[in-house]
Amino acid sequence: MKKVNYKFKKALITGASSGLGQEYARQLAETGTDLILVARRRERLEALAADLSGRYRVGIEVFPADLSADEDLNRVAGKIVQTPELDLLINNAGFGGHGQFHLDEKGEAEQMIKVHVVATTILTRAALPAMIARRQGAIINVASVAAFSPLSGTMYSSTKAFELMFSENLQTELYDTGIRIQALCPGLTHTEFHERAGLNLSAVPELFWMSAEQVVRISLRALRGYKVIIVPGSINKIITFFLRCPWTFNLIHRASRQKKIREMADRSLR
Repeated sequence: MKKVNYKFKKALITGASSGLGQEYARQLAETGTDLILVARRRERLEALAADLSGRYRVGIEVFPADLSADEDLNRVAGKIVQTPELDLLINNAGFGGHGQFHLDEKGEAEQMIKVHVVATTILTRAALPAMIARRQGAIINVASVAAFSPLSGTMYSSTKAFELMFSENLQTELYDTGIRIQALCPGLTHTEFHERAGLNLSAVPELFWMSAEQVVRISLRALRGYKVIIVPGSINKIITFFLRCPWTFNLIHRASRQKKIREMADRSLR
């Protein structure tokens, strides 16, 4: 399989108005990559675009959209199809759950499926034909350490597990096409994510946290290799090892039945 350089001509980033999406935009602009920034908050996108274009002199297009809305999702997919020079797609848009699945009366589960699963699928499919024709391009699906966990919320873990397995199987399907697929699985990262999910994690030691800058740099550098699943940071690697190891798998699943343990894990792994 052809190695991929992490310097790109044009990238589209969903969830670009904050957190990892914003950091991807900053690091890619620094390398001279033109950007299409997608998120719901137009004012945040415009402020980011003004800052980055002024500092790095790259072309930046703001594209406000809510990926849980079919019309907006189709607009973004159409934009991708109309941008054949796009050589990097980052499916980063997402959010954390606020409650238990059986108590969900507001349709949060369905919304999470639309943003994490349906949008990832549709936008990836829109991007691939032009990439395959050029035999060059990369797609990053931002999953989570929670993709490995039975303790991190029914819908959040399930949709992130989809992103992980979708990436693994798609890379197998696209073997020897020159296309690179990555599933990034960060753990606790200093962004707005937990605050927006209503989670207070101030008691979690700094040892367990990473910065957005660290996570994104690891992700982009990993595009030079062949590995699909990228787990940034030694602590996160240890966590995922125990979550997947056959010797500890059954123990963790038994522990997941304990209410207190589920509550602690739910606060720490999302």
